Amino acid sequence: MTAEERKVIFASSAGTVFEWYDFYLYGSLAVIIGAKFFTQFDETTRNIFALLAFAAGFLVRPFGALVFGRLGDLVGRKYTFLITILIMGVSTFLVGILPTADSIGLLAPTILIILRLLQGLALGGEYGGAATYVAEHAPQGRRGFYTSWIQTTATLGLFLSLLVILMVRSMLGEEAFADWGWRIPFLISVVLLGISVWIRMQLQESPAFKRMKEEGTGSKAPLSEAFGQWRYAKFAIIALFGLTAGQAVVWYTGQFYALFFLQSILKVDGYSANLLIAWSLLIGTVGFVFFGWLSDKVGRKPIILLGCLLAALTYFPLFKMLTQTANPTLAAAQASAPVTVVADPARCSFQFNPVGTAKFTTSCDIAKALLARNAVNYTVEAAPPGTIASVKIGDQTIQAFDAERAGADAAALGEQFTADVTAALVAQGYPAPGDPNIVKLDHPFDIFDGRTFMVVLILTVLVIYVTMVYGPIAAALVELFPTRIRYTAMSLPYHIGNGWFGGLLPATAFAMIAWRGDIYFGLWYPIIIAAATVVIGVLFVPETKDRDIFADDARS
Repeated sequence: MTAEERKVIFASSAGTVFEWYDFYLYGSLAVIIGAKFFTQFDETTRNIFALLAFAAGFLVRPFGALVFGRLGDLVGRKYTFLITILIMGVSTFLVGILPTADSIGLLAPTILIILRLLQGLALGGEYGGAATYVAEHAPQGRRGFYTSWIQTTATLGLFLSLLVILMVRSMLGEEAFADWGWRIPFLISVVLLGISVWIRMQLQESPAFKRMKEEGTGSKAPLSEAFGQWRYAKFAIIALFGLTAGQAVVWYTGQFYALFFLQSILKVDGYSANLLIAWSLLIGTVGFVFFGWLSDKVGRKPIILLGCLLAALTYFPLFKMLTQTANPTLAAAQASAPVTVVADPARCSFQFNPVGTAKFTTSCDIAKALLARNAVNYTVEAAPPGTIASVKIGDQTIQAFDAERAGADAAALGEQFTADVTAALVAQGYPAPGDPNIVKLDHPFDIFDGRTFMVVLILTVLVIYVTMVYGPIAAALVELFPTRIRYTAMSLPYHIGNGWFGGLLPATAFAMIAWRGDIYFGLWYPIIIAAATVVIGVLFVPETKDRDIFADDARS
């Protein structure tokens, strides 16, 4: 690797790390942000809505891919880089100074979502440009290795965000951090923005793009050529369903959903959960480069699809092991003390609220939401129409209430119902808040205790799956398309896969848990998509590791 090639990889990767840092701050702080900006909703709806605001940034990523991909194919890779990172950095800084809902009401979540959308648009244009830029500098036979450094950026950006959050949390304490300290990581991004812009200014334009512009062989309409001509559109479709959809759900399950599961389901405190994920990322990140290098030897397709297959086959046992290790009291109670909700099925809703305006006020919904918040598995027993729902815990039966019928007494009844159910759960062996058996880290190097080390090991296995599917993906996508439309064509399937299939995973899985009464039921979402990707990939995805990515340029 020459000095110039190292500079290209470092400059592209460093800027992208900072951009991912900006984007993932929200995900790492979703619980706190939900409490600050969605206070007008009940806790279950607040959690779902906060996660959907996180997902909003992912939903617009394909549109960013179209806008900035077209710009990158028409104007150049370098200047598109600068635009995307400026949009990302400014949007993130503004989140840090945005007043909460207590100050400006509904305007607060509205502005927050707008800023998330701007972040998503910027990120939609970032990844394809970085991957394309590095791939066009890589020698034949080493594209997997060169582009694998770009693949580390998302995880390193997440790791950096977790590290900054942990440091600020440690310095301020949990109370001050939850009150105002959560803003500091967002405000720090303005420093990273300055560094990123300076680094990007040192880059020269891609030699392949410069040559294409000099020879006049560039595309005048990259969007219509990439997706309006079947010879290229078919590869975009194959790439989406045979590569990026499965890669996306494995990526988000192994990192973000694992973090959400630790905090919201297993009740691991925020400091410990972030630290556990950070250690697994630190250990596993080398896998991105290893599997990128290996894909130059054995191919992109077998490594990506094997990662999807292993994930689909092992997610259930791995997450059950995670429960047994991180919160053994909960695991034991689920096995020994089953819980039943007795309710009229017609009065039970699927508690997925994408716009945050629905009110779940029936006795069945109130009972199920409370149990879901407490990570309690339960079954539903049908009762005659009109029956007020009740919860059976051991030999106790606790009646819920209809909030609409209760009127002004609903708040008091809700507090009493919560207290009664919590007491009954604790009496049956479910963990009380702050249970000492829940895994907890007192300092960053407190990971060599047997249970804590086992949790890190399980999380590292999940991260290794991530590196298998993600390490070779940039090279695989770049090699499907010619230079004149590469930025546009590879960006769209990547961001639909990651932005839609991956970005909606946390909110969808949480709603599935609340609906079914099973803390593992949400795993069916990534398992089914990963398994479908394996089948489609085996049948339709071509192997491209030996392809000359500039051959089609000479013929155009």
